[in-house]
Amino acid sequence: MTTKRYSEAALRALIESFGNPIYVAQEGRVRMANEAYCDMLGLGREQVEGRFFLDFVHPEDRARFEERYRQRQLGTLTEPDPRRYVLPPRPGREPCELAVHVQEVELEESGRAALITGVVLGARPAELEVAERLVETSAELVAARSEDAVRRVAQVGLTTAGLSARFLVRDGEHFTARDGATPPAHGELGLRALSEGRPVFGPFQGGVTPVYLPLGTTLSEVLWVCGMGLSPSFGSVLALFAKVVGAALTDARLLADVERGRWEMVAVAEAARFVAQPEPPSPEDFLSRLATLLGADAVLLYVPASPEGELVLTAQVGLDGALRDVLAAPLGGMSPSSAVARGAVLSTQAEESVLLAASGGRLGCGAAMRLMHGGHARGLLQVLRPPGRPFSGADLRLLGPLSELLMTLLDQRRLRSESARQLADTRLLLDLARTTTATLEVASILDVASDFLVKLLDVSNCFILLHDEQAGVLRGAAASATHRDFFRGVVISVDEPVSIAARVARERRPLAIPDLSQVAELENRELVRRFEEKAVLALPLTSREELIGVVLLDDTRRPRTFEAAFVELAEATCGQIALAIANARLYESLWASYAELAAARAEMVKRERLAALGELSAIVAHEVRNPLGVIFNAVASLRRMIKPDGDAGMLLDILAEESDRLNRMVGDLLDYTLPREPILQQEDVLKVLQDAVDAAKALQGGTNPRISLSTEVAPELPRVPLDRRLIRQALVNVLVNAIQSMPQGGLVRVSARSEPHGGKELLRIDVADHGCGIPTELVHRVFEPFFTTKAQGTGLGLAVVKRIIEEHHGEMSLESAPGRGTTFTFRLPLTQPTSPP
Repeated sequence: MTTKRYSEAALRALIESFGNPIYVAQEGRVRMANEAYCDMLGLGREQVEGRFFLDFVHPEDRARFEERYRQRQLGTLTEPDPRRYVLPPRPGREPCELAVHVQEVELEESGRAALITGVVLGARPAELEVAERLVETSAELVAARSEDAVRRVAQVGLTTAGLSARFLVRDGEHFTARDGATPPAHGELGLRALSEGRPVFGPFQGGVTPVYLPLGTTLSEVLWVCGMGLSPSFGSVLALFAKVVGAALTDARLLADVERGRWEMVAVAEAARFVAQPEPPSPEDFLSRLATLLGADAVLLYVPASPEGELVLTAQVGLDGALRDVLAAPLGGMSPSSAVARGAVLSTQAEESVLLAASGGRLGCGAAMRLMHGGHARGLLQVLRPPGRPFSGADLRLLGPLSELLMTLLDQRRLRSESARQLADTRLLLDLARTTTATLEVASILDVASDFLVKLLDVSNCFILLHDEQAGVLRGAAASATHRDFFRGVVISVDEPVSIAARVARERRPLAIPDLSQVAELENRELVRRFEEKAVLALPLTSREELIGVVLLDDTRRPRTFEAAFVELAEATCGQIALAIANARLYESLWASYAELAAARAEMVKRERLAALGELSAIVAHEVRNPLGVIFNAVASLRRMIKPDGDAGMLLDILAEESDRLNRMVGDLLDYTLPREPILQQEDVLKVLQDAVDAAKALQGGTNPRISLSTEVAPELPRVPLDRRLIRQALVNVLVNAIQSMPQGGLVRVSARSEPHGGKELLRIDVADHGCGIPTELVHRVFEPFFTTKAQGTGLGLAVVKRIIEEHHGEMSLESAPGRGTTFTFRLPLTQPTSPP
């Protein structure tokens, strides 16, 4: 191809003759340009010629244009002309495209140059403009990571393209707008678009045409677009964009599910670590963490009060006092019982209305999850939010493992509580065993056992009655501290028809009454009213098939169901108590047998000693009294013969007194040592006392006028079996000592009455004086034979008195305070067999 040669003037005249933009480029610069090119650029000729032609190319297209120019210069350009280029925008005009053709020319003055002829292309189709905008928007959708972000980017892109858009969600046969605005009419067109899977255009109204676009991945949502000039020619572009949006929504949903799943795994792992602490947290602490994870304002835990009981509010977070009281009761369909029956549920509109009204507008959305254990419903977990923040299926999915962790926590706390209770019970049982084995007194065992049962079984009171087989009654023996003194006087006949204790004693099996108010014949019982009992458990105390007594356990706080495990524990404890009582009674019986044996042995030894001493005393008395008789006769003869006076008379008096004292000593010794058996006859106690008082006065040669003796006998005192002579002798000995202890005068009071002592009714005789008393260190020796503090005493008087009382199967004691007097007390049986006449 030949290159034409032009002069510069000829070439300029040539290009000016054309109306389309033309310019000549040489060595990269604009050598000349026609007026049309300058007008296209909006610049003057002097602003164009001489500058690099690349300055007038769109910046984004400059690199491509420069590369083509370089290839043309090297002769390697193979692409045909024309090419399209974008011109830079200028004020008041959008960027435009220019189709160019390049031809080589030669200037006579300067050599080769490029003649570039351009044709300005017309405006592009609206569909292409929209398509370009939507392509850009589609690229932006890739970066959107949530459904809300996808919808927001799509709406912004459509708005940039001059269109209005709205996402519509299917609700039955109608649609609702996601942004809460009023949905457009012609919802049937949206249903048609979903069913046919293609764009459906609506009627032209108000200068705009709507179109319903299915998103392709869901049958519950459409993209509604409207704008001026929309026509079916836009259908393919908009349909493709809708599919891109649908795919982006699917990706965002999957990404959200993955993120949610990862977050749920982390949340569940953290909750599991929280539950697995060495010291399990409280339910309230776990509920607080759960509320944070689910964004809930309140979390409630309902568990049954008993295995078959109704659900009650056990723990909660986020509720104040008044609202807690309201939600403790069932609320419509969200009631604990119905939710447990339904499993995992989200609140319905009706339920939300009830919740909204009950909470005063604070709470309006809820979800509930059934707590399972061993295949059975064991409670309910309920989470609540304010109105307008409903829970989703994902929330319900997360609530599942969290509820299982909560059930695990409750089981851990229950097991720890049971272990602690069992340990405490074991310690209490060990304490009871130690206490009952450490003492062999029945009264002490029963007091400890009653207090122990109250603590072990968490009851209000414990009462223990012992069986008196001979009398056919149950006698109150012990009770918990509050009623201990009163209950020891309670006596219940075993044959009492409506008595709980009597019935258990007859049937010998436990009897539980959960609510005494439901048993009319028991509600008005005196003890039930006195102790204000609401529930009672009665258990027999048995050992080797022998009834020992009955244990009564009550609850004064509320009616109470006594579970099988509770009754078994109570029976086991009562069995241990019964065994301890039986062992104590056996020990008491054995000890009594040993005591009786020791007493019998001591009595036998005593009798043998006294018999030997009696024989010796009889020999001594015989050998002593014979010389004494000679002495008495000699003294009497001397007094008749010589009529002694002065020293001789004094010596004879001393001889007579000492001989008389020696004679009395021999008599006392015979009284103490000679064996005798009291002759018991029914005697009038007053008469016996009066005879003794008169004899004591006579022995003292008449009563000192400053000493008075009084006798006082209870009027209801019956006749008593005793040996009148021996008791009179014993009283005389004590009265003489009392009179001798008051040389300055005073009152000696003799009294008699009956009194219970050691489980028996006895005759009590007191001889009280106001003498000098007995020193404390000598009290324990006053009944020893031959012990005396008197110059003329034999030391056998009180020993004889003690022997006489013991021969009557009685006992003798004394109380003495130095300087204030002494009281001797005789206790004799009121009833014992009399001696034959």
